[in-house]
Amino acid sequence: MIHIVLLIATIFTTLVMGTLLEGVNPISNISNLTAGVPFSVTLMTILGVHELGHYYFSRRNGVSATLPYFIPSPILPGTFGAFIKIKSPILNRRALLDIGAAGPIAGFIVAIVAMAIGLESSEVRKIPEMGITYKLGEPIIFSIISRIVIGEVPKGFDIYIGSIAFAGWIGAFVTAFNLLPIGQLDGGHIIYALFGKKHEKIAKVAFFSLFPLAFFWIGWLFLAFLALIIKINHPPPEDETTKLDLKRKVIGGICILIFILCFTFVPLSIENG
Repeated sequence: MIHIVLLIATIFTTLVMGTLLEGVNPISNISNLTAGVPFSVTLMTILGVHELGHYYFSRRNGVSATLPYFIPSPILPGTFGAFIKIKSPILNRRALLDIGAAGPIAGFIVAIVAMAIGLESSEVRKIPEMGITYKLGEPIIFSIISRIVIGEVPKGFDIYIGSIAFAGWIGAFVTAFNLLPIGQLDGGHIIYALFGKKHEKIAKVAFFSLFPLAFFWIGWLFLAFLALIIKINHPPPEDETTKLDLKRKVIGGICILIFILCFTFVPLSIENG
């Protein structure tokens, strides 16, 4: 029952935020919320596919897991994400890799589609000479897709993305955060599966790296706080002797590549014209 309540609440909050992004007042008329449907559907699909990837491979590996819990938020983007709860031990490093990698790969694919569709309808405008401009950081994957879809942006101009492209951008950002090799984040699962107990050193380096990153964007401190709640070190699976096969090592490498493609040092900046 709680899953349904949280799902409905998150759909509503993302609808409200999507409506505001379209410059429409969601309070004056309930029908105005239809303006937020593209953003809400896109973002909820990215998050949902991500978590269902974890859920499917948990069940496939004999690990008991809940359906996704969505977390509504009263601020942009209308949600703090989603998660599944693992209810039984993960048996070995192969299962750990499968479960950890499935979500980011699935969500990344949907985010790419969202960015491509959204950029197709986004506008290239001249950057205002006066006033405050909010600028999103461009992860490598976003730059690649914008170059393919829009092409070269002239000097003095910028891309003003629509709500679907913004949802795709958020999907890339969430993917990068989840792939940090810390604790029981997806990246923690993957790095432990790849490197075993060496994960502890990697996790500490990744965690303490978030603090100097805060000089570029203060939000990294908040993410460091979240990572601390999750715990830095990863608990071992029941069987640590089972080695990864080549296919899973390649999948682990793909996830590291996805992290690089989705990461940006400064996700949001404010510029004065």
